[in-house]
Amino acid sequence: MHASHRSPCPIARTLDLVGDKWTLLILRDALVFKAKSFAEFEQSPEKIPTSLLAERLKRLVENGFLTKVPYQEKPVRYHYVTTEKAKAVLPVIRAMQKFGETQLDT
Repeated sequence: MHASHRSPCPIARTLDLVGDKWTLLILRDALVFKAKSFAEFEQSPEKIPTSLLAERLKRLVENGFLTKVPYQEKPVRYHYVTTEKAKAVLPVIRAMQKFGETQLDT
């Protein structure tokens, strides 16, 4: 078990990485809406505060869901590119979308 995991349970370990209020929405924006830049993530209708967005993007990079690719030198600016690990989360996001569409009032 990795030191940062609170449990050997695979569901609990997954939630340790993506179970907060914002992370799955950021992954949704990257995977479904093809957001790449910080500014594109900021435009999400959920209006994540910029400090939280920066922290979550950093954590997603550290945990292998996104990679940072520089696209400008002065000042240095990055695009965030999804990895195979992030793409593996897409069925979960789609299942949550389907659940929300069929089981929750709009």
